[in-house]
Amino acid sequence: MNKQMKHNKKRVLMALSGGIDSAVSAWKLIEQGYEVEAAFMKNWSSTKGLKIEACPWLQDRQDALRVAAFLGLKLHTLDFEKQYEKNVLNYFFEEYKLGRTPNPDVMCNKEIKFKLLYKWAMENGFDYVATGHYAQISSDKDGELQLCKSKDTFKDQTYFIYNIKSEQLQHILFPIGDMKKADVKKLATKVQLPNADKKESMGLCFVGKIRLKDFLEQKLKLKTGEIVDATGKVLGKHQGLPNYTIGQRQGIHIGADGPWFVVKKDLKTNKLVVTNNPNDPLLETKTIEIHSVNWVTPLEILFKKSSLETIKLKGRFRHQGELVDLHIQEISKDHYRVEFETAQKAIASGQSLVMYKGNACIGGGVII
Repeated sequence: MNKQMKHNKKRVLMALSGGIDSAVSAWKLIEQGYEVEAAFMKNWSSTKGLKIEACPWLQDRQDALRVAAFLGLKLHTLDFEKQYEKNVLNYFFEEYKLGRTPNPDVMCNKEIKFKLLYKWAMENGFDYVATGHYAQISSDKDGELQLCKSKDTFKDQTYFIYNIKSEQLQHILFPIGDMKKADVKKLATKVQLPNADKKESMGLCFVGKIRLKDFLEQKLKLKTGEIVDATGKVLGKHQGLPNYTIGQRQGIHIGADGPWFVVKKDLKTNKLVVTNNPNDPLLETKTIEIHSVNWVTPLEILFKKSSLETIKLKGRFRHQGELVDLHIQEISKDHYRVEFETAQKAIASGQSLVMYKGNACIGGGVII
């Protein structure tokens, strides 16, 4: 039986964002007989100095309040703004400054939802933390809990939450993980949730919609420089290396013979290297290394060995990316070498590689 159905008036802290997914999740938990309270996380406000198109937190909190009132839930507002700025936003800017392509949603889940929120819930007597993620927690044949893909394979969000610790699995619930997004929307309308017609949020986690170039320019000193091909021939001018990522083809305005693809960002010379060949070997990578690796399911449990050598798994290096065959080998603690069975295109340093065995998301790390 799925562990999420086993309960005897257990206390659950539901992360209520103001969106449909968390609202339906809260409704389901109440229907299943849990004792539910809600938490709204204030991670960003319009007073932080950085300008964006729209700061959604006030509207999101208002929607969370409406949902909590409708469902009869006590709502805690937890202020994690300082920690969010330090551990998510500063990380975001620093990674771009160093020429990498970070994933702030991964870091937000690691540092805020499944660290600070989780810690607050456990310290305040809750048995579980629940979120509106499209993911599932199930037991394998030996009774070990695993983080698994959601029923909705398109919406599956395990890529973003691979930093969950194995010991946390027994205290986490994903109420809509066994549902399709379309069914979540239908249920929200059916039970007349006050935010049933709310559109899905887009953009940077808890910040909202941003124009990357404008956002980066507020913190980083972007220097223009030369765009060159692999031979060093100057083709044009770039608008600052942080504005580009490996494989990018949009926004490279250098005239004829395109489209052009980014193959390298040379920070020492401040040059952007491009190619107009979509099958250029410079775009392909067969071997990478990853650091800061977290195993949701420890490999010793997964493979029932005490000595682990090269292991075959599947992985993806972007959300909704294709799952590809790979082999991993430990170099040192939390540091692994990864070899893909076939060369992969447009892998960027700073992205997360997340690995799977069957339906289970077993962990991941950050690409060096």
